[in-house]
Amino acid sequence: MAGKNNDFNMTRIKLITILGIVLALLVIFLGFNGRFSQRHGNAYYTVKDRWQLPFTLQEVSGIVWLGDHKVAAVQDEDGSIFIYDLKAKQVEEEIEFGDPGDYEGIAVKDADAFVLRSDGAILEINNFRDGQRTVKTYETRFTERNNMESLAIDPDENRLLISPKDHDLDSDNFKGIYAFSLENKKLASQPVLRIDLTDSILSRFRDNDLYKTFRPSDLAIHPKSKEIYVLEGTKPKLLILGADGNPKKAYALDKKMFPQPEGITFSPNGTLYISSEGKKDTHGTITQLEFKG
Repeated sequence: MAGKNNDFNMTRIKLITILGIVLALLVIFLGFNGRFSQRHGNAYYTVKDRWQLPFTLQEVSGIVWLGDHKVAAVQDEDGSIFIYDLKAKQVEEEIEFGDPGDYEGIAVKDADAFVLRSDGAILEINNFRDGQRTVKTYETRFTERNNMESLAIDPDENRLLISPKDHDLDSDNFKGIYAFSLENKKLASQPVLRIDLTDSILSRFRDNDLYKTFRPSDLAIHPKSKEIYVLEGTKPKLLILGADGNPKKAYALDKKMFPQPEGITFSPNGTLYISSEGKKDTHGTITQLEFKG
């Protein structure tokens, strides 16, 4: 009789163990699909949705909202703009604009697209979705040493905003955000805003090489608050500046989810999207986030 009880108890323990494993796998699965919160220090964000990009966008380096559930993207190596449909979950169009190169950022105004190259050159693709598109290239004072990756449209001021990832033009104590006028197609001589790398909000990210404390990979302006969201891909983080340029919050991002975040954009209602390159055999991604607190 004791032997039968022991057999029964062992069977029950095995069933409970199997049930526990199944429940744990379910939790992991649901977490991967984005319905969870992630906390890092004083940061708190919720992943609302997530898209796995095709391998042609494994090295996605910049995104911008187009409307109608679509974003435009560039990647590090190809001189092409990829139109990705979030609803259909596929690339619906590839638009060639130039030779292979290190393309890092993209912005759109009306029918024209602007692409930033890592050496600081800005390419203007007029009527970029038209078969008769034309391309102009504007050189700036930046070079490969500055390693340019961040590009955003500032529609209220009719200008583009760009920022160096590595060394600034004048000092390693700050990263300037510079304005490129869309009226005269010239870069302002001085930054319109500065990210002070000695600011206390960045103290927990401080590096022995001060310029590595924060290395911008892209930026975007919130359409409602006018706050400036500056992304870093090297050690994934997000810095939020007020409309006046003063730092407000700094968030660390989960490196497993964002191995190399290099693109950021907003829809007109303020919904935030961040793109990240893939690593080795993994896909690039676009993630919809909501920040709180």
